[in-house]
Amino acid sequence: MQERWSSGRLIVLTGPSGVGKGTLLKALMKRHPELYLSISATTRAPRPGEVDGQHYFFLSRAEFQALIEQGELLEWAEFAGNCYGTPRRPVEAAVQEGKWVILEIELEGARQIRHTFPEALRIFVLPPSMHELEHRLRGRGQDSEEAIARRLERARAEINAADEFDVQVVNDDLSVALERIERILFPAADEPAETAIALNEIALNEKVKTP
Repeated sequence: MQERWSSGRLIVLTGPSGVGKGTLLKALMKRHPELYLSISATTRAPRPGEVDGQHYFFLSRAEFQALIEQGELLEWAEFAGNCYGTPRRPVEAAVQEGKWVILEIELEGARQIRHTFPEALRIFVLPPSMHELEHRLRGRGQDSEEAIARRLERARAEINAADEFDVQVVNDDLSVALERIERILFPAADEPAETAIALNEIALNEKVKTP
């Protein structure tokens, strides 16, 4: 395990649906193209503009189940009636090559990573409030009322688990949230990573209020 982590790194980004972790990740990748983004597999149907092999690997339920049985998924979870998982081999190969790999995954998958890759840096993205989270979900225009209700119910449970993560970032202002993540990943020469992570105590005071 230690040899595998001699230079490569695994970074896990988690947060409730609609919190903006995808937007944060896109901005982070744009500013740091040296990062390697892991592509997840899913059984859900592609959304408009999504490309197989670029945004996700879109699989049938049977294909996904076969990967589980063959031990080819690093983690997986079922969410809103669909399965999502991380193919094991591409991630392990990238880490072994010394790359910094980022996974954008759900809470259940992140908990699995905690056991399979305990050295991973796990970041949880919080909304400023449940009201704002609901506003963002409705603004996407992608889900039915029933689906939004399920996502909000799940979000409350996920937020309650935020303390399990190494770093918590409140995504109220995109630029501020992005800067905080950058300070954790790329601390200044005179600011050790341990010091940057300690700054997360400030973020804890901003933790989202749940009704």
